[in-house]
Amino acid sequence: MNAFIFAVIACSIAVLLDRWLGEPRRWHPLVGFGRVAAFVEQSLNRQPGRRGRSILLGLSGLLITVVPVLVAAELLRWMLGGWEYLLFQAVVLYFAMSIRGLTEHGKAVADALHGGNLENAQEQVGRIVSRNAAELDENGIAVAATESMLENGADAVFASLFWFLVAGVPGVLLHRLVNTLDAMWGYRNERYLYFGRAAAKLDDVLNWIPARLTALTYGVLGNFRRALRCWRQQAPAWDSPNAGPVMAAGAGALGVELGGPAPYGSGLKQRPVLGEGAEASADTIGAAIQLVNRGVWLWLGLLAVVAIAGWFTAGAN
Repeated sequence: MNAFIFAVIACSIAVLLDRWLGEPRRWHPLVGFGRVAAFVEQSLNRQPGRRGRSILLGLSGLLITVVPVLVAAELLRWMLGGWEYLLFQAVVLYFAMSIRGLTEHGKAVADALHGGNLENAQEQVGRIVSRNAAELDENGIAVAATESMLENGADAVFASLFWFLVAGVPGVLLHRLVNTLDAMWGYRNERYLYFGRAAAKLDDVLNWIPARLTALTYGVLGNFRRALRCWRQQAPAWDSPNAGPVMAAGAGALGVELGGPAPYGSGLKQRPVLGEGAEASADTIGAAIQLVNRGVWLWLGLLAVVAIAGWFTAGAN
């Protein structure tokens, strides 16, 4: 039980660090990891059209980039003492999460929409989504930003908390690094279709439980019955097994309609509708941000209750 209490303390410190410091403006470890991953991909992915070879090389690239980091983290676990390692855990989790950063990116889009500055809103949303932002109208911008808040709440917040609680520093590092590789290599185009497959599949596996816990969290904090109905009826039609439940439940919880056609570099993509209710707007982005932030406090509160109950139970015995 002491290990669980220490994990809850580390989670709390990490969230407070995120609130206080936000995303590092310089020297973010994930930026450095991304540069290494880009170099590895360019070195290995020289013949992307060869299916079996490319899949094997993609798996090799994943191991080359991720395993050394996990080994280094495990060595530090043996080198650091109790409280030192607790602080190390909190710092690693802080770098893995992005609560304040997510909030700031979403707020920048919402503020631009509230101010009627369509060009600035397109620029801001282009920082957080891969679709062709220049072709988006106000509703399209609001849809894109709201979807990003809900989906990244799962990927960059709740999944990090989940894997840290389940497997400590190695767990949260494995998830965050694989998620980064999926974001870089997981495209379904000629270059990455096979090379990025290992990263994409492992990311799907690692996010399966956290995504559904996130969807449940959104439902609890919003319109629960509508969130569950949208999750059950709409998520299976989405092309991602994890983003579908998260965004369908989130849209249902908020009472907003997301999904639908969206412009990408390859052309207009017809996507299923998610949620039901009002059209997305600047206010919807703010509501999605609040949903993620309230979810974090809900998780920390529940963890604290479990830790305190376990501590009293252990003391009674």
